[in-house]
Amino acid sequence: MELQIDRKAIDRCRELAVEIASPVHAFIEQHSTVSVERSVLRLLGVDGVDADGVPVPNLIIDALDEPELARGAALAFGRVLAKTGLEPRVAGEQIANGMLALSDFASVATEAARKAVVTHTRRGLERIRATRAERTALLKRLPQMPPPLLYIIVASGNIYEDRSAAVAAAEAGAQIIAVIRSTGQSLLDFVPYGPTTEGFGGTYATQANFAIMREALDEVSERLGRYMMLTNYASGLCMPEIAVMAALERLDMLLNDSMYGILFRDINMKRTFVDQHFSRRLNAASGIIINTGEDNYLTTADAVEQAPAVLASQFINEEFAHRAGMPDEQIGLGDAYEIDPNLEDGFLFEVAQAQLARQAFPNAPLKYMPPTKHMTGDIFKGHLIDAMFNLTSVMTKQTIHLCGILTEAIHTPFLGDRALSLENARYIMNTARHFGDDIVPKKGGRIERRAQEVLDECTSLLERVSVLGLMQAIEAGVFADVRRSPNGGRGFDGVFKRAPDYWNPFDELLS
Repeated sequence: MELQIDRKAIDRCRELAVEIASPVHAFIEQHSTVSVERSVLRLLGVDGVDADGVPVPNLIIDALDEPELARGAALAFGRVLAKTGLEPRVAGEQIANGMLALSDFASVATEAARKAVVTHTRRGLERIRATRAERTALLKRLPQMPPPLLYIIVASGNIYEDRSAAVAAAEAGAQIIAVIRSTGQSLLDFVPYGPTTEGFGGTYATQANFAIMREALDEVSERLGRYMMLTNYASGLCMPEIAVMAALERLDMLLNDSMYGILFRDINMKRTFVDQHFSRRLNAASGIIINTGEDNYLTTADAVEQAPAVLASQFINEEFAHRAGMPDEQIGLGDAYEIDPNLEDGFLFEVAQAQLARQAFPNAPLKYMPPTKHMTGDIFKGHLIDAMFNLTSVMTKQTIHLCGILTEAIHTPFLGDRALSLENARYIMNTARHFGDDIVPKKGGRIERRAQEVLDECTSLLERVSVLGLMQAIEAGVFADVRRSPNGGRGFDGVFKRAPDYWNPFDELLS
């Protein structure tokens, strides 16, 4: 299936995305955040909590004064390592419990601090590369079924219940398992520690929980003879820290968007832009596929009206990802099947939008989200709408397919509901596998006209954002009708300007 759309307009959109991202990237290169610095410590091997449950990385960052933080946590921590010869985890624990004070090591030479850190920096990156190589080997030995890859959510709040539900979903045909985070975790400026059983509306993202789910999915992968992929959420105030944990525990995908936290969680935009850049550099190194969040535009505003904003956001997300070193094959741009089912020719509009994204981003593993906004208590109609969504996905060659559930909006549906959802998707994707290859849209027909209309409006929108500047455009409510201030929102106090001698050893090696 190929739409005859204006390729020059697509090229123009990319040019505009470069213009839009450039001044923001200049800001990113001059700033860091407390969450980036905590990520550096975690990559060096710092972990654990104190007697009150406060994470050690937080305690170390909180102990730095402003001038020292502006130079980067690696230097201050490196002085401790250079003087004591301790391993990073042990040194972190001793700082956390008061046995060591960072101020006592201020006289240690900068060169000695750098030298002490470099060995552990390389070790941290070697761990990430080893998990990437392990994934590559497993995918070769236990290959996935062809896309669209069927993606199922588990979200009980209890990691052990999630583990059981994930195994059941894998046995029913799922290929990707996503563990939704507990409600509000994106607003926490620390990462919870250890296995958790008391999440609300989801399960806390912790490194221990990642390890528990990874082990369970590896076991079922061996039994089924196909690799099960694991997904979580790298967004909010601890975006880069979650990227670290995901890289170490071999997650395969992370929800990671350049603007989602700003628009939908009121995270400060400057904090978000800096955090997303470092987290995506880590994702690029670890081979993790990101999933962007454009589907959220369509759940908060009209899907027909917001279609150009979805496409515009995809171009912007792509550009920021490229600037972080991510190849197209790791950029899972988002979209959703959210047009009102009562709209005449709504299905044609959905096909137009999905095919437009596929042609605009031919090498990206697109992530397609299911109907949610217009789902009702009528589970039979809901199951039928999901079937139309499934058909759109397979005919337009989407890659990552979040299966719709007939009891949509229930966080922990019955296992049988998930099984029916997977059965629906498997049936349609098998019986219509090459449908898109054998049809030719009518030249100038409704599908083609709709796609060109969205593309033209997207170009105009990006032109406007380029003139305003991205931060000012967000402040003006250009995206999803949501307004945010550049200096407002959560986490702004955690953004700081880098000193002239700022040092992040991972930035250097990842470059």
